[in-house]
Amino acid sequence: MKIKKEDIHKIEDFLWEIPKTFHPKMRVPARVLASEPLLDAIMEDRSLVQLVNVASLPGIQGASLVMPDVHEGYGFPIGGVAATLYPDGAISPGGIGYDINCGVRLLTSDQKITDIKDKVEALSKELYAQIPSGMGKGGQIKLSSQEMDEVLLRGAEWAVENGYGIKDDLAFIESNGKLENADPLLVSEMAKKRGTDQLGTIGSGNHFVEVDYVEEIYEDDIAKAYGLYKGQVVVLIHTGSRGLGHQVATDYIRQIMSAMPDYNIEVPDRELACVPFNSKEGQNYYKAMCAAANYAWCNREVISWEARTAWANIFGPTVEPLKLMYDVAHNIAKVETHLADGKEVQMIVHRKGATRAFGPGFEELPENYKAVGQPVIIPGSMGTCSYVMAGAAKSHEITFGSCCHGAGRRLSRTAAKKQVNAPVLKEKLREKGIFVEAGSFKGIAEEAPIAYKDVNLVVDTVNDSGIAKKIAKLRPVAVVKG
Repeated sequence: MKIKKEDIHKIEDFLWEIPKTFHPKMRVPARVLASEPLLDAIMEDRSLVQLVNVASLPGIQGASLVMPDVHEGYGFPIGGVAATLYPDGAISPGGIGYDINCGVRLLTSDQKITDIKDKVEALSKELYAQIPSGMGKGGQIKLSSQEMDEVLLRGAEWAVENGYGIKDDLAFIESNGKLENADPLLVSEMAKKRGTDQLGTIGSGNHFVEVDYVEEIYEDDIAKAYGLYKGQVVVLIHTGSRGLGHQVATDYIRQIMSAMPDYNIEVPDRELACVPFNSKEGQNYYKAMCAAANYAWCNREVISWEARTAWANIFGPTVEPLKLMYDVAHNIAKVETHLADGKEVQMIVHRKGATRAFGPGFEELPENYKAVGQPVIIPGSMGTCSYVMAGAAKSHEITFGSCCHGAGRRLSRTAAKKQVNAPVLKEKLREKGIFVEAGSFKGIAEEAPIAYKDVNLVVDTVNDSGIAKKIAKLRPVAVVKG
């Protein structure tokens, strides 16, 4: 399948469509949220072919969608959103990804960058000492079989009740840090074994813990509601469910591929393997996915505890502890209510490398956020900036309440390693005032700023499209990577 520019029609500024007449298997159109320069860049890989394939899923509603940070993934493009009709529309593990509930959280401090400049390097080393990072790296918590099941059932609550978190955090986590449909019995022993010692660890790849400061505020009232102000030091955490989530995805992709003929489902790409949500296999995967999502929320809560420990070790126990602003997932499937043909309909919303971006009035939000909309946290790369945005009402109209999740890769990890001299990059970042602590130069090279799209272009596209608003820009000063 070859998609040419003339196959893509402009619907409105920043919204493009490949009509469902483009391919006989498409059930709905395929839509792209992008500026024209970003659209041209997106066409360089197979993202749009994958997007067209997603439009063939049984029960898909409205359109298959990608955000401006999109790049090629497993089956679904990364940066993709697909909503299927509840309860018998498809659920596809490829629409969530291998790192179930990979997500981000932002911790705020009462310190200004001008007050701590001479301690940033020491803080970066202390964070690296406190927070285990790297491929397969274990942490200080070793879960018993019973404790593992409790983590899978209760998510961030488990961390709070066992002294690794703060109760007030729970109100500031998407779904309060726990999906109720989780069933630990549907998570394999292999998956549990892989997660036994990985709570409180960030892993490798694009995961990190980063110290930033608020460089710019765009919307004073919303920033105030979020507790953000210019010059403030914040801590950004990006990781997911580690080896446990990867194993859950591996286990169920295999099972779902085998089950598809039973439901007479054919897809144009075997990586889009799916079954009806209300089938036995669909429910088993969904409940295991919920359990893995809970593990990820617990993991980020424990990492926050480690970051708070590092913070107190550097600045002293009398300094105000780090406070959770928000935690949001960007690899997950959830049952939500959205509009279809002007009516409210329950749907299974797959977000793979896409962030929920609900506007003002959303019931789940903490009281002081309800009037301004859900915080959306968009990491850049370790040498650029990140953003805090606020979800807007228009996201419900055109993207099933979703927006981008980061800058989006433009180079594969292999290509980045070929082009980047990691020791030189680390020194250049240091000269810019960014201290990098990493387990290997390989990790630095793979995640070099050159490997990513321009996060400013991506965020401006989202802002100008009206689905989320820019609230604050964050500038990095210290990065901990695997």
